[in-house]
Amino acid sequence: MKRDAQEGQARCLARLGRHAEALAIATNLEMKATNTDHLTTVLCLQLAICSSSQDAQRTAFCLQRLVCLHPFSPWSWGRLAEAYLAAPSASSHRQSRPTPGDRAVTRACPHAGEDCGACLPETLPGSPAVPGETGGSGRKEEEALENRLDSLSLEARVKACASFVRTRLLLQLTQSQQTSFALERNLRTQQEVEDKVKGFGFREDTLQLITEVMGEDIVPEKIKDEVHSEVKCVGPAALAALVVASSEEFEDKWFRKIKDHFCSFESQFHTQMQISA
Repeated sequence: MKRDAQEGQARCLARLGRHAEALAIATNLEMKATNTDHLTTVLCLQLAICSSSQDAQRTAFCLQRLVCLHPFSPWSWGRLAEAYLAAPSASSHRQSRPTPGDRAVTRACPHAGEDCGACLPETLPGSPAVPGETGGSGRKEEEALENRLDSLSLEARVKACASFVRTRLLLQLTQSQQTSFALERNLRTQQEVEDKVKGFGFREDTLQLITEVMGEDIVPEKIKDEVHSEVKCVGPAALAALVVASSEEFEDKWFRKIKDHFCSFESQFHTQMQISA
């Protein structure tokens, strides 16, 4: 009951704009967490506070930690993808709109251009918009997405695309277990994710690689265990080991193979340019 009261206090403080005080309470709750349910609740609380304060780095990091704790949750992966898509608002003041020639070169390697800090969102949508339910605004949303993608660094596009791909894979795997409105929402979200993945403009072989990498650990048995997982009662140290200590650690674990593929492509690109010259 005390934890619930403190969580409510933190949420009220966040609504009042007193985010530092709210985060202090959330941090204290995390230190006292004794099981995975407690930690999940605290991470969701921290996410709500950081989203409210528009703290880009903390918001993305909260999502990454939630994904570590629940790697088979499509909705957490979807929100993380949206967080990466919000990167233009954080980096637009540091880079101009790329020309077609610039895109041809920067598309080769995700390490080119902006650093990882530019890939973090300033705002996090509570849930992605659903095409077809917004009437005449659907086309405007598509155009807005295209503009956002144009101003994203390649590394941010790669991470957003990979997160969307994993979202789609997880939704496809749980589809057979759902009915009624849950199935309808699943299929609708799959279509939306598919449209966004196509919008990145990556080649088919690249998308195939991303799909293989992001789906390496996805098997029906693991999904079943995730849905029916038991609450793990462990100490604070063991709980801390379940989540990453930094964004770099998270991204190295999930995106390193994909980034290496792009870097290899860049090396071949420059070699061909030298030969042709």
